[in-house]
Amino acid sequence: MVEKMLKENLKKIRQELGLSVAKLSEKIDIPAMTLTNYERGERTPSAQLFIQLNTKLNVNLNWFVSGKGKMF
Repeated sequence: MVEKMLKENLKKIRQELGLSVAKLSEKIDIPAMTLTNYERGERTPSAQLFIQLNTKLNVNLNWFVSGKGKMF
């Protein structure tokens, strides 16, 4: 259930920012294929993803994992 929320919220972040997978992966220094696998639920998000989303994009990690609060 948590993994489903993470993949959905990751896609919401990308769409909110109007970025392709390639562009978002550049911004957060994660390979595009890894990001794609996260969005598809084929790979569990790493701690590095959480750190990059928070430090580079100011994503609210509470929102990312629970859906509560504001995205940014």
